[in-house]
Amino acid sequence: MEQTSILAICLIAFSAVFFLLALLAVVMQLITAAFPIVKQELSTAYVAAISSTFNVLIPGSKVTRIEEIK
Repeated sequence: MEQTSILAICLIAFSAVFFLLALLAVVMQLITAAFPIVKQELSTAYVAAISSTFNVLIPGSKVTRIEEIK
């Protein structure tokens, strides 16, 4: 049986991992192209959580507008 050097084993493992990660990147690109993200409106659960948090922090407060800061 032929002895394989540790350097050869490391290079083979590195190449295999690199190939698998590249393959996964291509698959992820295909998935995101096939199923684009649809802009979602603000969920009522988020609004309720924000409103109740502000009510606890500032009693009697009322949330009138929620905006995303970009």
